[in-house]
Amino acid sequence: MGRGEREAVARGGRLCEAAHAVVADHARAVDAVRAALEPICEDLAQRELDAIPVARLRDVTEGRLRLGEVEKGGFRTVREVLDAGPYRLRQIPGVGQQTAAQTVAAARQIAEAVRDTVAVHIDVDRPEPRITALVAALHVLVEAGPDARRAVDAAAALVERLGPLVTEARPASGRLRMLIAGQSRRERALAAVVEIRRLTAEAEQHGVPELLAQASVDLLRGPASDIAALVDFELRSAEYYSLLAEISGRRPDPAASEGFLPDDVAERVRAQTLDDTHRRVSLRGYQAFGARFTLAQRRVILGDEMGLGKTIQAIAALAHLAAEGQSHFMVVCPASVLINWTREIDKRSTLRAMPLHGPDRHEAFADWKGRGGVGVTTFDALRGFPVPGGGELGMLVVDEAHYVKNPQARRSMTVTEWAEHCDRVVFLTGTPMENRVSEFRNLVAVLQPGLADAIGDRAGVAGSKAFRKAVAPAYLRRNQQDVLTELPALQHTDEWEELSPSDEDAYREAVGAGNFMAMRRAAYARPEKSAKLNRLREIVAEAAENGLKVVVFSQFRDVLGVVKDALGESRDAVDGALFGPLSGSVPPVRRQQLVDEFAAAPGHAVLLAQIEAGGVGLNMQAASVVVICEPQIKPTVEHQAVARTHRMGQVRSVRVHRLLATGGVDERMVRMLENKARLFDAYARRSAVAESTPDAVDVSDVALARRIVEEEQARLGTGGHEEPAGSQ
Repeated sequence: MGRGEREAVARGGRLCEAAHAVVADHARAVDAVRAALEPICEDLAQRELDAIPVARLRDVTEGRLRLGEVEKGGFRTVREVLDAGPYRLRQIPGVGQQTAAQTVAAARQIAEAVRDTVAVHIDVDRPEPRITALVAALHVLVEAGPDARRAVDAAAALVERLGPLVTEARPASGRLRMLIAGQSRRERALAAVVEIRRLTAEAEQHGVPELLAQASVDLLRGPASDIAALVDFELRSAEYYSLLAEISGRRPDPAASEGFLPDDVAERVRAQTLDDTHRRVSLRGYQAFGARFTLAQRRVILGDEMGLGKTIQAIAALAHLAAEGQSHFMVVCPASVLINWTREIDKRSTLRAMPLHGPDRHEAFADWKGRGGVGVTTFDALRGFPVPGGGELGMLVVDEAHYVKNPQARRSMTVTEWAEHCDRVVFLTGTPMENRVSEFRNLVAVLQPGLADAIGDRAGVAGSKAFRKAVAPAYLRRNQQDVLTELPALQHTDEWEELSPSDEDAYREAVGAGNFMAMRRAAYARPEKSAKLNRLREIVAEAAENGLKVVVFSQFRDVLGVVKDALGESRDAVDGALFGPLSGSVPPVRRQQLVDEFAAAPGHAVLLAQIEAGGVGLNMQAASVVVICEPQIKPTVEHQAVARTHRMGQVRSVRVHRLLATGGVDERMVRMLENKARLFDAYARRSAVAESTPDAVDVSDVALARRIVEEEQARLGTGGHEEPAGSQ
């Protein structure tokens, strides 16, 4: 028995204690969420039970329960029955012990079902104390992130494996203990020391002690304030709701979240592991299943409805393959979303994103070939790159895959050639496929030719469930209403676009003239080559495919005019009515009429609105998609406009797309506004004064405009007369 053994036991003991602490800290954080959630859910359940008539108790007993005397006794709702209990019911003339017991038992059965299905909606615009407490409790776990989850999993494994060994090795921690221990006990202690050394060395090699230490700090750190937690919820509500669903156990129907796949396919997907080592965000249950589907089935179409996170599911699959040792991946997408892909990869994972686009794309491709990472390129640029050899590419991801539905198109042939040299291929499209069987067959032919041959022309006519069963090995689609158990969430997406050459020319002219407002709308000055307008068309087209209504906001009437012309040209190709523009010059009564007509229009429709005219006093909750054509100088204006759609009465999630151009006025505005005192704005925005006078808390238009104009003139080497910030 020597110092080495004593030190080994001590190190093992310290590591085991740290693991115990992390498990306990995580359990306390989860218990805090449950404690905050319980009274909210109970209140929601009681309200719902108060709205269920006593007559519904007959349904539970298949009509056998006699409730006439109970109803005559003045009991109107299930909640009143529960509050009364069997004793009070027996006091009603004609109600015996058996009827009273059966009535209360039926009421309890309904109450249990209601408690299992109530959904909590977090309204940050009207946060009452219990909701605020819930968000603050959730904030601890959301802020700790996936690293904390990994730490807890590692800690639990260490406690299970290391705990008994530390106990077994206790005699080896001192000479006297070893002396008084029997021969068998000493041998077991020394064997335990050997195993402790191995486990602690393995843990240290993988950075587990540091992971545990950081997790303990994160799990014990609360939000700076309730306001900080509420603001953070606004920025990443999906992560909060995902965690809430997990802890509460109120998850969507498993069959729906698994896309109603046949049992054999679903079981294979469930058995697929998903490594999160290179991922920076947690996944919702259906998203984890989608990532597993792409891995288990290898060559597939992920066709989730817009807003469900197809991008993060693809990134999760790439991160898993990177953890398995794959080094090279390729994402092919329209130019309009290339920047968004690179930003999402950087934000959501530790993978290296490499844009392979523009004049230096061949040098970038050579760098990607040598160093690896996720290459992100366009359909057109892909044609100029050499096709990789077999096994060289870990996964090929094709976004907006309906772009390659025509097998005779050059882009389709290029993608097909790349797919033939890659074992794993994922096509992403939010366009439903049931009614486009021929197009769907063309996509499947690239992925699984044998399956494509088996899909008949009438496959979609048989109904969506029959269609999905037929194509299950290659196609997974989930709808929002099937997998989002909470009430509508608000999802923000910044759509970063690279200006086209003609956009750049218009922008330079505006900068040279010192015209701030012209700089802000330069991206629409030449519609035929507008990058933002092209992306807007894509967003509206996808919304049309899914039957969703869209509101398009801009500060500028001329921008709305350009948008109207552009969308008007495509109305023949995309069914749906076009309303507006709704501007300050439209009388208030007519504004409301436009909104009512928009809401009453069947299926897809688009409403164009000037942001300050449409963002005040009008309820547009018929819309599920919001497009903001340019960043706003006053954040409160944008917030109020979005609030017109995302409010009580909205029955779907609201997806907000803010169109932004890189490298110019948009990027500078976003950066400056993000650097403001965010918490102060959040507090002020929720006050009555802020709602009525948003100017009171916003930055000065003139000061911000002058600063941006000067910086852009310096960057571009232009100069000239500076026009007033308010120029239209």
